[in-house]
Amino acid sequence: MRYVGRFAPSPTGPLHAGSLLAAVGSFLDARHASGQWLLRIDDLDHARCRTQWTHQLLDTLVCFALQTDADPCYQSTRGSRYAAALTQLDTLGLLFRCRCSRRELAAEGEPCCLRDCRQRNLPSSETSLRIDLSQLPELTTIDRSLGRIHFDPTLHRDLVVQRRDGIVTYQLAVVIDDADQGVTDVVRGADLLPSTAWQLALHHVLDLRPPRYLHLPVLVEADGSKLAKSKHSAALDPATVLQLLNRTLSHLRQPAPSPQTKRPSELLHSAALNWDPTAFAGLSEIRLSED
Repeated sequence: MRYVGRFAPSPTGPLHAGSLLAAVGSFLDARHASGQWLLRIDDLDHARCRTQWTHQLLDTLVCFALQTDADPCYQSTRGSRYAAALTQLDTLGLLFRCRCSRRELAAEGEPCCLRDCRQRNLPSSETSLRIDLSQLPELTTIDRSLGRIHFDPTLHRDLVVQRRDGIVTYQLAVVIDDADQGVTDVVRGADLLPSTAWQLALHHVLDLRPPRYLHLPVLVEADGSKLAKSKHSAALDPATVLQLLNRTLSHLRQPAPSPQTKRPSELLHSAALNWDPTAFAGLSEIRLSED
């Protein structure tokens, strides 16, 4: 089966060091396997996504020689496909309306429905749409770096697939998109590792073959927090492309390219030939120094 990978950023701001690591890791994994590398723009959340960031994202990928193998796919254009998936799930009798708010769930540390919403016929206004996963079998997949990922229906009882504002959630959209684009390998940050169990369940319900997964270590601040508004989260500087690519390879514990390498495309070609995911196996985060 031919390798098909993808990079799926959200245009909510400029690419930074963390998103560059995800892009480079997925790109190198695809090129090492002589496979395709696709770009999908996760622009479903109209309130947060901006066209200017999409344009800057595309320009940045070109600047860093991260060449895609097809035109970008925009999730904002795929509403009818997501609607068809929701209809399929509804036909299976798995959907129910939920009135639990994000604030209530966060207070309880619980992602699943807290009330008896699934037993009630709630109106669509002020409710989200959930899929009942409680009757599914336990499912397991093996991440290529971080090991076993397990879906447990007693813990992962249900999942929001459409928000109160009508927007389809990331969890459903990504499963549909990966299947439709023939993605065989998902390479992304370890911050998305918890999503994999839910997505495994959705693949099972929709009778879709799940991809292989490789979760890369994510860059975090020295104290372990997410990249704050510091130099680490600043927009990538086109004037320092080689320096940033070398630093990214170092974060991923990959061999340093030859000092004679002067072009980003040459550097990435060499890095793809020598790509070794076992070098960061088991590593879920990389703490950046404060200096």
